[in-house]
Amino acid sequence: MVKKRESMPLRNSNDRTIMRHKNLSTEPRRFWMLALASSVAAAILSACQTPMPIAKPPPPVVQSPEVPAPAPSSPVVSPIPAAQGSARSSAATTPRAYRSDGATHLYGLNADRIYKGKMPALLYAIGVLNVEIDRAGRVTKLDWMRAPSHAPEVVAEIERTVRSAAPFPAPERMGRVVYTDTWLWDQSGKFQLDTLTEGQR
Repeated sequence: MVKKRESMPLRNSNDRTIMRHKNLSTEPRRFWMLALASSVAAAILSACQTPMPIAKPPPPVVQSPEVPAPAPSSPVVSPIPAAQGSARSSAATTPRAYRSDGATHLYGLNADRIYKGKMPALLYAIGVLNVEIDRAGRVTKLDWMRAPSHAPEVVAEIERTVRSAAPFPAPERMGRVVYTDTWLWDQSGKFQLDTLTEGQR
């Protein structure tokens, strides 16, 4: 007995149209997916090939050489401070001109011991003293040209007053100076210097 072949049912035209439409709709999607993958791959390759920027090292710091301070030409460069304060400088060029600076300095430190007004006609003591001042205003020597020998206490007090007044104005233009002044001494213990005296009655 011969079996009859069963024939496959033929697809109608509608089925063929649907399958063709499916094939057409998947082709553009596949194209865009391939294009996107190519773009990503190209971006990755480009990033790998781009060299990283190298930071420049900072410029070297150049330090200026230290300039040593000039050494003083002499151990003494200014007036030495005293208990009452440092003396000013003197621009005097002669001992006679410096005498005014020395007298003013002594008056400034002994204002309460200066006799006010004209002194009496008869003074207790008169003394003529040479004072040697070095370039820093220090008293280096006292030399009496005329000492009141009858009043040794006055001699001692005048010498103490002069030495305690150091430093005197520094004789910058002369380096050192020996100046002379006359001490006019009243019995009250107050005095005037001949350079700045107000005279006698």
